[in-house]
Amino acid sequence: MTEVQFILRLAVAQLLGAAIGLERQWRQRRRVRANALVATGASLFVMLGSMIPNEQSPTRVVSYVVSGIGFIGGGVILREGFTVRGLNTSATLWCAAAVGCLAGWGYLPEASVGALAIVGANLPLRASGAENKPSAFA
Repeated sequence: MTEVQFILRLAVAQLLGAAIGLERQWRQRRRVRANALVATGASLFVMLGSMIPNEQSPTRVVSYVVSGIGFIGGGVILREGFTVRGLNTSATLWCAAAVGCLAGWGYLPEASVGALAIVGANLPLRASGAENKPSAFA
């Protein structure tokens, strides 16, 4: 991987993560930086795994990213009485990591489509006003 490819992949991961976070910010969740950092970090780990000489299975890094982000995502889930908050934020962070992994491997069009799909999955709930109703999926 050349330096230009490294910078391009990293920039795309960060921009797509920020785009995912912008949707969350629009919902007053202030998650632009978190999603950008998750996508950027995932991209860096995946690129590192592919740059190690004689590595037999660089895809193994992706499995560790998935489990690590799952652990971080668990930290944003809170129970308030009978309501659970943060599930959507946790899932969105997990998806941002997937976008970062795709970008890190060089699948930039696929990462872009993934980011659009994530934003597309979050937007219909905003349009319906569902965020004002108590829900286990807030």
